[in-house]
Amino acid sequence: MGLLLDSFWRAVAYCLHPRVILLSLLPLLVMVALSFGVGYFYWDAALAAVRDWLQASALFSTLWGWLAHVGAGELSQALPPLVLVLVLTPVIVVLSLLLVALMMAPAVLRLVASRRFPDLERRGRGSLLGSAVWSLGHTLLALVALALSVPLWFVPPLILVLPPLIWGWLTYRVMSYDALDVHASAEERRDLLKRHRTPLLVMGVLCGYLGAAPGLVWASFALFAIAFAVLVPVAIWIYTLVFAFSALWFTHYCLAALQAQRQQALAATEFEVLDAVPQAPRAPIALPHEP
Repeated sequence: MGLLLDSFWRAVAYCLHPRVILLSLLPLLVMVALSFGVGYFYWDAALAAVRDWLQASALFSTLWGWLAHVGAGELSQALPPLVLVLVLTPVIVVLSLLLVALMMAPAVLRLVASRRFPDLERRGRGSLLGSAVWSLGHTLLALVALALSVPLWFVPPLILVLPPLIWGWLTYRVMSYDALDVHASAEERRDLLKRHRTPLLVMGVLCGYLGAAPGLVWASFALFAIAFAVLVPVAIWIYTLVFAFSALWFTHYCLAALQAQRQQALAATEFEVLDAVPQAPRAPIALPHEP
């Protein structure tokens, strides 16, 4: 718990570092360009497809009739954009995580390592290809889990539980790997992830809930309709900052845990060496003769 809290406050402090703030703008620019590009070319077609799907549903047809009966028929026009946004939000979140992992995580790792762990030996490969394969593989698993869980999102409590849990698991797996890839050997990484699985998963879930917070803003009918062009980049930047904080939190925690693990291993090795050294026989102590 001490290591968890210590790494948390260090991550918060590092988020205020000018270099981290500038780095957070890089994925933002890419995601804004991608979002508006996709929206410009495919938004109308996707919105029409969602509207046709809702109108073909017997359940939503009943809902449209009830809304028209109570004088709130205009709300039926706001539901298709909301559904489309809820579907696209996980995709944007996952892409933000990948961009942070590929663009920000290495820079954040170098910053933390140079300032706090300059003497920590590098025993890992630090392979960009390995990190990309690891991230993409776990991202595909997370996307499959998100797709399978979409029908459960219409159950009110589950939409507040399932997406953060899936994002938390993905954050835990991706960020832990990137934090240890340069400094830890494969054996050290497996041992550390096994010994610290519970706190790392808790960190991932907490970061998942933090990442889900901007979605509450997007879920507002009024704000979405009035300030879409403003909310999209703001929400993406918030996501990016959350993932930057996640990268810092996992880097501080994993490198500190790796350093402690090596110190324990070194102490255990020295103890075994000292224990294996044969001890010279002690000379018998002569007792004084009684008169």
